[in-house]
Amino acid sequence: MSEGYSLNSCHLLTADTASASSAIRKISLNILLVADVSIANVTSGSERVLYEQSTYLAKMGHEVHLLTRRLPLHKSDEEKIDEVKEWRYSYNKKLPYPFLKSLLFDCRRSFSSLQRKSSFDIINFHQPFSAVGVLSSRSSNGIPTIYTCHSLSFEEYCSRESPPRNAIEWISYRMQLLGRKLLEETALKKSSRIVTLSRYSKKKLEKVYDLPSEKIHVIPGGVDLNRFRPQKDKQTLRFRLGIPDGHFTLLTVRNLESRMGLENLILAMKRVVQEKTDTLLIMGGAGPLAQQLKDLAREAGVTDYVRFAGYIPEEELPSYYQMADLFILPTVELEGFGLVTVEALASGLPVLGTPVGGTKEILAHMGPEFLFADSTPESMAELILKTIQTWGSDSEAYTQISLKCRNAAEKNYSWDAHVIQLESLFRSICSPSNQNGDL
Repeated sequence: MSEGYSLNSCHLLTADTASASSAIRKISLNILLVADVSIANVTSGSERVLYEQSTYLAKMGHEVHLLTRRLPLHKSDEEKIDEVKEWRYSYNKKLPYPFLKSLLFDCRRSFSSLQRKSSFDIINFHQPFSAVGVLSSRSSNGIPTIYTCHSLSFEEYCSRESPPRNAIEWISYRMQLLGRKLLEETALKKSSRIVTLSRYSKKKLEKVYDLPSEKIHVIPGGVDLNRFRPQKDKQTLRFRLGIPDGHFTLLTVRNLESRMGLENLILAMKRVVQEKTDTLLIMGGAGPLAQQLKDLAREAGVTDYVRFAGYIPEEELPSYYQMADLFILPTVELEGFGLVTVEALASGLPVLGTPVGGTKEILAHMGPEFLFADSTPESMAELILKTIQTWGSDSEAYTQISLKCRNAAEKNYSWDAHVIQLESLFRSICSPSNQNGDL
């Protein structure tokens, strides 16, 4: 420890800015991440980002804590996960009183207790509900804060929920929308800086919440380049996974929800298999539309060409990418940054995606021929068939495309690079000139 510094590395006791900045780079930070999800069981993109950020920061030598809700999957109020200390506050999602109590009392009380024991240098929010609980505590005053925005909460709610069927449901729906938007706006505007994973998300925040551009930093998401990597022996992998060989195999891995555009992909398969009968689509994922999608496949006459794999465990994901010939991303809205896209690229698997949200930014590294014209079944079928005809049976051409995919992932997307940029941002707002989060 350099002389003249407190144990809390952001709270400098010297006026020598130059030597202070040098010392800060060498001193570990005491970091609190605040989220509405957990890293105990990673099943979604937001959980993956939270896990990678927290565990990588811990590997870099920082003291990392995570405050989140106690969910049904949790057996205790605290747990150490890969050197990250996860703390959980009581949570009741019923509205209105129990939920507000959880948010404004239990979360705030848990944070205040942690802050007394740990004296955090910086707080990184990941979702709005727990963020507002922490911000309501006086103990958070003076601590630099960052908000990692995965998506807009009220938009996710709109996309996920069924339309109201009566006046009472409509009132509840509108209250949910307005409440989520208000809480999210509060957390975003009170944060010193905001991180998004794509330029698309940054522009949306600027427009919806009238946030200054200089406050928002784009740090692209990443991929574990060791875990997701090419594998040439597709036949052996398909045999192990129970997938028939001898087909040009398409893969998509998505939550089975309306915004994912999976209905359009199934309808596209109807035309694809009319021309290429040796094409097979593997659809991985679980969700509310599971039965509806299976019914649609039957109605479209493609049940022999579409296989529903269900939820694919994290440990099996690399094998699915490695065994496939082409990944399809048919999203119709709210694609802030598709982690599955960069996981596929890192696995040497070419991706065709709809020109929605952050997908355009990711596939720009590959070329315009990897983007559908739009999200309609007709556009998907057309490009899938063209791609199969262009290099589907040309092993040399496919090898070159696969190599290009891997190179794009290595050059542009890794969790190491993501967290290094995030840590740099942490340190910049912990510096003496930015202790109050001034822009």
